[in-house]
Amino acid sequence: MKKITVYCGSNKGKNPIYVTAAHALANEMIRRDMSLVYGAGNVGLMGVIADKMLEADKKVYGIIPQKLVDIEVAHRGCTELTVVETMRDRKWLMAERGDGFIAMAGGIGTFEELFEIMTLNQLAYIKKPLALYNVNGYYDKLLDFLSFSCQEGFLHQAQLDLVIVSDDPVELLDKMAAFEPKYIEKWEVK
Repeated sequence: MKKITVYCGSNKGKNPIYVTAAHALANEMIRRDMSLVYGAGNVGLMGVIADKMLEADKKVYGIIPQKLVDIEVAHRGCTELTVVETMRDRKWLMAERGDGFIAMAGGIGTFEELFEIMTLNQLAYIKKPLALYNVNGYYDKLLDFLSFSCQEGFLHQAQLDLVIVSDDPVELLDKMAAFEPKYIEKWEVK
């Protein structure tokens, strides 16, 4: 696991703990000599983690649609900046290039990306670890909802169990490194 795709907010959030956590994750990735794959923004938590990685002379692969380049949110310091036509193209390249995925705090785009990776893993299009960097309990309510979805028979518990959750970047990356994919063959949840 050398390239980590990180999904996160184009905002920093109201609580400075999220910026501190982005620095902590970047520092652990730097310590492990990893590269960053991300949405190429120079704003919010995206800019924070990219800047930290670049300061340490680590590779940062940014993937961004032309529309966002046009409104000047592209991080021009990326090691490699790939400009694509659509958000769909961006998501696929981010999924393809990363060896594993971490969702930090973020908004609707981050949620969409993490659910897409869950779906791609569930259908065995990919077999890569997905982790929620659950800083400040950010994902607690989402995890409660996903557990409820399991209880109601719409999501396999085994699929939810594949999602790695931690607020500690060391534990998060250790668990990702130990990840073993599983394919759920039965469509019907019992």
